[in-house]
Amino acid sequence: MIKSVLIDLDDTLLSNDMDIFLPRYFGLFEDFAVRELGSKDFLPLVLQASQAMAQNVDPELTNNEVFWKELQQLTDLDQVQTESQLNAFYLEEFNELQAVTKPIPIAADLIQTCFNNGYDVVIATNPMFPRVAIEARLRWAGVPISEFSYNLVTTIENMHATKPHHEYYREILAKVGRSPSEAIMVGDDWRRDIEPAASLGMSTYWIELPGAKLPDAPVPSGYGSLPGLLSRIESGWFDRLPDGA
Repeated sequence: MIKSVLIDLDDTLLSNDMDIFLPRYFGLFEDFAVRELGSKDFLPLVLQASQAMAQNVDPELTNNEVFWKELQQLTDLDQVQTESQLNAFYLEEFNELQAVTKPIPIAADLIQTCFNNGYDVVIATNPMFPRVAIEARLRWAGVPISEFSYNLVTTIENMHATKPHHEYYREILAKVGRSPSEAIMVGDDWRRDIEPAASLGMSTYWIELPGAKLPDAPVPSGYGSLPGLLSRIESGWFDRLPDGA
């Protein structure tokens, strides 16, 4: 029986076309780096450090620790001061990117329905951003932490692996005290959301975006739209998983 619902953020709870979002994000970030850090080359170094973080599965090092360990080998920036400046960027300028995203109106109803039915809810977004940036995107989606008591929001600070590593999903299950059979992963990204979760024995629900085609394997427990998932929850579908009824 399902007890915990893991839900992806981008293109699951928040419509966010990365082909539009990322160039705008990188542009804002480059402007910030030039203005606040006096560096035209900071973004490539951040991307290099992010790549090192994406490969990390060391349970002794958080993603944030891996990121800064790599970045400090590439620059002579003071971590405390630079983190403070980055935090200011995410609190202020980052919010300009809300304009290129769209809330999915039913997202808040879905989250509330999960809570109303006694399920734990985990925001299982790829933890490559600081918490302040992820909280911003949750606000844009209309499902802010101020309104919903999530059991866990995965961020760069509190996780020790990223998607699609199995270690990422194992860590979530350990943090919320669930076995794979007691959890379902909901997301739009087949390789990052569905495959690794299913391979661990979790139930899965694939958000089928326009133009996407259902891959051959693994067969998800269910697939369709976010409204379709809400209807399933209201009909008691979670209570019949993972036996596939």
